[in-house]
Amino acid sequence: MRKDLFVLAVISLLLLVGCSQEETSPKAEDNNSSEIVMDVFIPTRESILENGRYPINNNGETYGPNMGNATITLGEPDLMSAKGENGTIGYVKRVDLEGPQPKTPAEAVRLSKVAKPREIPLYDVDGETIIGKFIVGR
Repeated sequence: MRKDLFVLAVISLLLLVGCSQEETSPKAEDNNSSEIVMDVFIPTRESILENGRYPINNNGETYGPNMGNATITLGEPDLMSAKGENGTIGYVKRVDLEGPQPKTPAEAVRLSKVAKPREIPLYDVDGETIIGKFIVGR
C-alpha cells in the first residue's frame, strides 16, 4: 500500500513538471532544415525521430524538445527546450526540472500538496551559459 502511494505521488510530480512546460519549437521554415535558429539551436521533432536519438552537445549532454509519446522510446534529453521568463528560447536541465526528490511516501504527498512555482536557470545549448530564467510550476 505504501509503495503504491509512493509510486502514485512520484507519477503525480512528474506529470506536474511535464504539464508546466510549453511547446517552444516552431516548424522550420526553410526547405529541409533539421534545426531552427533562434537564440539557440532547437532540433525539430522530425529530425530527432528520423535519427532515432537526440543530438549531443560538446559536453556530452543530449538536447531537444519535449517529444511527447516518443519519450517512451527515446527517453528524455539532458537539456529540454523551453521558453524563458522574458521570452528567450533556451534549455533547462532535466535534473533542475525534477527538483527535490521525496525520500518517503509521506514526503511525496506533502510536496505534491505544497508545490509552488520555482525559478531555474535557462541555458544555451552548451548547458553552461545561462541566458535567462525559467519558472517551473506556473
